Amino acid sequence: MHALLVEDDDRMAQALITALAQRGHTVRRAGRALDALRWVHEAEFVLLDLGLPDLDGLELLRRLRTVCDAPLIVVTARCEERDIVQGLRAGADDYVVKPFRMNELMARIDTVRRRTGAAAPRADGADRGGCPVHTGDVEIDIAGRTVTVAGADVRLTRREFDVLAFLAARPGEVHSREEILDRIWGDAFLAASRSLDVHVAGIRAKTGRAELVRTVRGFGYQLGSPAVGTDGRGRR
Repeated sequence: MHALLVEDDDRMAQALITALAQRGHTVRRAGRALDALRWVHEAEFVLLDLGLPDLDGLELLRRLRTVCDAPLIVVTARCEERDIVQGLRAGADDYVVKPFRMNELMARIDTVRRRTGAAAPRADGADRGGCPVHTGDVEIDIAGRTVTVAGADVRLTRREFDVLAFLAARPGEVHSREEILDRIWGDAFLAASRSLDVHVAGIRAKTGRAELVRTVRGFGYQLGSPAVGTDGRGRR
């Protein structure tokens, strides 16, 4: 697989390039945001440091997500909860804080690559005959990977759509946090993180339907039945 490594620190970059090469990956390194935007189209996955000299890493992440849907892991020294939440909301598939153990990072890369693309939800959607799922005025087209609310397109990140599609594939079932994390992220132990909560909050905010994903307290989530308010956006 071909990786794009966006890292301005020479020692860190060399360590990552060596580790990736030992696992059979080819790597192109970008030390600046401009180079990352130029080369991201050829990448099959991306490792992104947020501390870049020419552009804030979160802003670069948002720009990369407008032109590239490749699996992306943030690898950074920024460890504040606000930074982690912003990174996940901006479209990162995982967030790793420096210093890290190299074997753990390699395992996370393998997991993200296996789980990106919502293969599992789309397989479930095939069981439904490929028909879009409707709840309230929300339409979820699992096969087409689109969401509309009151006829208007809603743009979700890949991971947000993966979560919503997984719930929509079996709308009558309640799914535990561990099941969702294992199926979508490939790691049930991410229950200790806020990744799932952040993506559920993103779905609710972007669709304007807080009830679209129903929380089952102490257990997990279920596809909900959002009510339509008088303003047509579900607000009362």
